[in-house]
Amino acid sequence: MRPVTPPLSRRGLLLGLGATGLLAGCHVPDAPAAPASGPRAHGPHQAGVASPAIAQRHCDFSVWDAPGADWRALLRTLGDRITALTNPTPTPAAPGALAGLPPADLTITVGIGPRVVATITPGQPGATDLPAFAREQIRPEHRGGDLMLQVCAGDPLVVSLAVTELLRELDLRPRWRQTAFRGESRPDGAARNIFGFTDGIVVPRGEEELRREVWLDSGASIAVIRRLRLDVPGFLAQPVPRQEAVFGRRRDTSEPLSGGGPAAEIDLTAKSADGEYLVPADSHVRRAHPLTSGSGLMLRRSYSYDDGPADRGLLFVCFQRELRTFVATQHRLDEGDALMHYATATASGTFLVLPGFGPDRPLGATLFR
Repeated sequence: MRPVTPPLSRRGLLLGLGATGLLAGCHVPDAPAAPASGPRAHGPHQAGVASPAIAQRHCDFSVWDAPGADWRALLRTLGDRITALTNPTPTPAAPGALAGLPPADLTITVGIGPRVVATITPGQPGATDLPAFAREQIRPEHRGGDLMLQVCAGDPLVVSLAVTELLRELDLRPRWRQTAFRGESRPDGAARNIFGFTDGIVVPRGEEELRREVWLDSGASIAVIRRLRLDVPGFLAQPVPRQEAVFGRRRDTSEPLSGGGPAAEIDLTAKSADGEYLVPADSHVRRAHPLTSGSGLMLRRSYSYDDGPADRGLLFVCFQRELRTFVATQHRLDEGDALMHYATATASGTFLVLPGFGPDRPLGATLFR
């Protein structure tokens, strides 16, 4: 089994594979580290995007409307509460917010929807909404929204208590909310999804690639969140070879079907002795590859969810500098990805993840200059 042309360089594939996959994922080392000291919220970027490098085990994701809100005051309040909740040193301003539990790896990430962005800063990044895609069964209240809150931690009790304190006495109208989880991560950040296949966290390598592909000049980023109900019984009823053909990887080892071992680069040109592509034309890893979708890198921090036998799936979360990175990839998947036959979107939205903040720069302050 030999490729018909030489495989791409390691650098080219790592850059390309950063955008590969809503489910299959890939494993990219050298992720950025979390802030070394002080409240985890403070810095040039919000936590919960590129830090911590390996996503926490538990997440509470929610979307809200805030009709008539004073956004400057609302964001300042959220920033103050995030600072108090994530500060490892208790303060008089936050007595018992977590019922005496340490915040540990708690991160809270805030984003605002396109309607709000367009109202405050017309024409700026983040003011464009997502188009409709195939295989969507999304109720009107589960599409879009004004405010996104992502709360993550290793301890689900910390997540729950943080959400309670974060939302205290705020005048918000709920749209949808999802609690979710991840399996134990490998050292490279990969974890198995609810189909049993390795679901890697795609992290552009190093600060330069994050700056080029994820962060806007302001320190903000564009998030896309999609709740995908997966046909778990239907997929698992398929023979394992068929499951692997859908993903383009081996289920037990995560090795690409083009061979080379679990850490090998995917070779889209590799063929069998009878001329068949080893990575099928409709496999997820091929359809989502940026060489075929024309998209850039995306940073993924996805979770699984289980709301009972009839509703299990993926909370897909990605961050990028341009919304087109996700849109181009999803259109390509809709055109012929075998994995999409098992996925139905039930909630969807895009949000401007605000720049980082600190004692002298309240959350959202850059919007009101």
